[in-house]
Formats: sequence, structure tokens, C-alpha cells
Amino acid sequence: MAEKAVISLTTGLEDSEKVTVAFLVAVGAAEQGRPTLMFLTKEASRLALEGVATGVACDGCPPLSDLVSRYGKAGGSYLVCPICFDARKLDKSQLIEHAELGGTVPMWQWIGDEGATTFSY
Repeated sequence: MAEKAVISLTTGLEDSEKVTVAFLVAVGAAEQGRPTLMFLTKEASRLALEGVATGVACDGCPPLSDLVSRYGKAGGSYLVCPICFDARKLDKSQLIEHAELGGTVPMWQWIGDEGATTFSY
């Protein structure tokens, strides 16, 4: 089995280029067949809502909606910090496909004993 990848993202659309880079890394891992998890915290928790991860960060950058779609098609999943999500009074019924609320314990359970390559943005 390919080594797992975890991409931790704290930034939301206030820094859309950083979000784009994090998604490019996640898409790259998932499309290479690695089990891939994006751990969304702070403002990034909003990205797990329908219709939020949209727009183009820069000239030549791929649309965020395309990256989200590719990530899902490649089997990528999202773990969204429930404390961050609830602090922002976000609606659980608006979570995108492959996203669930969960904190550090579920993240470590997902990683398991095999370990994972990690990236933090």
C-alpha cells in the first residue's frame, strides 16, 4: 500500500494562493494512489462547506472548484476540526462529500501505525 499523506490547512480564502498550493499537494498525493487526508482547521474549516472553495487564486492557477473535484474523484477525504467549525457557527448539513467533523484523535486513528507524510499550510 502507498504511504498515507496528511495535509494540514489552517488558512481559508483570505490566502487563496496558500489554499491552492495545499490542494495541489493533496491532489498530487491522492492521484498517485496515496490514501490522503486534508485536516482543515481555523478558517480552512469553511472550505468543507458546499460552494465555498471556488475562485481562482492567481493568473495561471487552477480553479479551486476543479481541485476539489479532482481530490474527491481520487478518493481524498477531509477531517474538519469540530471546535473550529462550531466556533464559526457553520452548518453541518452543508459539508461537502468526503468531509466529516473530527479532531486530532480521529486523525491519529486514520494515520495508524503505518505513519504518514505530512504537509502543513
